[in-house]
This record gives sequence, structure tokens and C-alpha cells, in this order.
Amino acid sequence: MTEHPIVSAGLERPGRWLVTCDHATNRVPDWVNGGDLGLPAADMARHIAFDPGALGVAQALAEILDSPMIGADFSRLVIDPNRGERDPTLVMQLYDGTIIPANRAIPAAGVAERLDRLWRPYHTAYETLAAARPDRAICAIHSFTPQLRAQPPRPWQIGILHAPADTRLALPLIAALRAAGYCVGDNEPYAGHLPGDSIDTHALRQGRANVLIELRNDLISTPESQREWAAILAPFLTRLLAELPR
Repeated sequence: MTEHPIVSAGLERPGRWLVTCDHATNRVPDWVNGGDLGLPAADMARHIAFDPGALGVAQALAEILDSPMIGADFSRLVIDPNRGERDPTLVMQLYDGTIIPANRAIPAAGVAERLDRLWRPYHTAYETLAAARPDRAICAIHSFTPQLRAQPPRPWQIGILHAPADTRLALPLIAALRAAGYCVGDNEPYAGHLPGDSIDTHALRQGRANVLIELRNDLISTPESQREWAAILAPFLTRLLAELPR
């Protein structure tokens, strides 16, 4: 049995962009440990379970860009759609100091079920949208926590993550945002490429132009601030994509 755990908007929009949100929600399907990973609600509301604020930004940005948007409608703690199938962090057992009880002794069959019912349907839909036009460009929206436990505060407002294989959009976007006065991390607060992650699978391996944007989640905590950041980002993305040779 499969399901289609996807949140999407504007699938028929004509724009060149595909806006994605891998960690859109903290939903735990009821067939996964009764819909409960064994964590308190406060932990499920943290960045360990999803990317707070990212979905609202992605939805608003896609609307401005007149482009489709797709996101994963399940918690990254159930299975992480931004990891390859064989990545050891695909089903996390410990994240930012928090043990995930429902994942501690998960058997291989349990991981396989989550792959079949959640991870693979999401990536199938993602690739279908990505392939819908030959000049597709992908903009992945994520958010990061202002401070991990026992770590220093993160100063960046925005992080632009990229792989060495394709910096066509990332490096000009970093330069443009910095010139506009924003505090921008270049592959911060972490490096921008994991083999088998979403950008690797759907952009790098396919030669599609791409950029991955991380926003500090305290800056996008309300619908209004999410729309504001979408409105900030859209003109930069539109201009840079127009300048990119096809």
C-alpha cells in the first residue's frame, strides 16, 4: 500500500521555477507508531521535526514566481526526504541532543515501509514536476534554528548552500544579497551537498539550475514574515535566472 504524502500548490503554473520544501511539516502518519514518535509536543514543534516557517515561504515564493511548489507532508524524523535511500541519517535516532524513541530499534522492514509509503512517492512527484519543462530550475527552501544546543548562536539571516558541481545561481545570489545588506552564509550554517540528497538527485544529476536557500527560522515565524521574505527573494531569483544562459 502506498500513499501520496505531498503538499503542493500551483501545479499548473507556467513558471520556469520549481519551488520545493523537503521539510515542510511535522506530520507523523497514524501507521507510524500510532502517529506518535514518542516525543513531547515541544520537540515536535522544533527544527528537529521539520523546518519551521519554510512551507509558508515556499508557498508565497512560488505564487510570486508563478511557478509550482511541492513539499513533503511528513516529519523528517519519520524519514528524511532530503537524504539518499542508503544514507545512515535517513531515519534519525538522535538529533540535536534528543533521542527519537520510535526510531531507536526500528527494523529494516520498518525503514522499507517508510521508504515505500512516504519517501519514494514524494520523490516520484518531485521528479515529475521537475521534468515537466526542459529548462526547469529548482529553488529549495529550508530553515535553520538560530542556535543548536551547546553551540554558539548563528548570525546569518540567510544561508545559501551549494555543491561545487553547480554554483551558477548560488554564488551570484550570495553576492547580490550581501550587496543589498543581508547577512548571508556561504555554505553556512552547514555544507550544501550530500550525495543522494534532493538537489543532488533532481538538479545536479540532471543538469538543472538550482539554488538551496536556508532562512533562520526566527525570522519567518509568522505568515506575514514568510510573505515578506518571499517578496524579498523573488526579484533576486527572477533576475539571476533571466541572466543565466540556457
